[in-house]
Amino acid sequence: MCRTVDLHQAVLARNDENALALRGYLGDRGTVAVNLLSSPGSGKTALLEQLLARAVAAGVPAAAVTADLATENDATRLARSGAPVRQILTDGLCHLEAGMLRRRLEGWMPEGTRLLFVENVGNLVCPASYDLGETLRIALASVTEGEDKPVKYPTAFGLAQLVVITKTDIADAVGFDREAFLRGVEQVNPGVPVLETSARTGEGVDALLAHVLRAADGEEAHVPVLAREHERYLDSHDHGDGTGPHVHDGDGDGDGDHYHGDGRGPSSGGRGRHDDVPGAAPVPAETGGNAP
Repeated sequence: MCRTVDLHQAVLARNDENALALRGYLGDRGTVAVNLLSSPGSGKTALLEQLLARAVAAGVPAAAVTADLATENDATRLARSGAPVRQILTDGLCHLEAGMLRRRLEGWMPEGTRLLFVENVGNLVCPASYDLGETLRIALASVTEGEDKPVKYPTAFGLAQLVVITKTDIADAVGFDREAFLRGVEQVNPGVPVLETSARTGEGVDALLAHVLRAADGEEAHVPVLAREHERYLDSHDHGDGTGPHVHDGDGDGDGDHYHGDGRGPSSGGRGRHDDVPGAAPVPAETGGNAP
């Protein structure tokens, strides 16, 4: 008899377990994780560099992990802030998972880190479905990307606890329709706060850091409608014991498949390298999938 297995749900269920464990790991250390999601070219790295620099200047212990398919360029840029930074090279994987992040943090994250910024892979599809044990999830979009970004990527913006508009210094030049963008945000995520920022001029950077610090102090974050629906789903479905098949093999042989979670089905998984900022001691390659 054939048995139908929902690979997408199996992967997400395993990630949810790892995220729960990671949330406890971070909580025990008094660390609040902030998951940053955006498409490529949104200005996420430039804004994060400003955030880290201001946190350092204010004496707030902050660190960052940045993920990319290739190169350590973003980690090198972020390290200019003076904050500890580490790179995860995913070697083609389209998102981070909680197990990948946990392995990267263990033995590295400085004692007393209050804020941990996680710059996810530039992608608004795959990363949206994966909990990283974060306290605050932020979706960013630049004024150059079009006002319909939120409605075109409803999961990414619909699960955000804060939406950030970037590059506002050129909003007039590119004809950005702010009201249309805000209507789209409200459509997919009613009531979510929206901040406008510019890494070039500094607009909104202090307000963004203050928002993150309030979350670190325990202020209740916005709860998206989609998140409440997800919780109800988890309450009503048995995900099993985790022994069923899931893609992204975690045994280190790199021959597993990777399910994107966007309806496209499996694609080549392979291995992901987790590397430090240039100049630090090399770290052995690790599998990019779910941690045991």
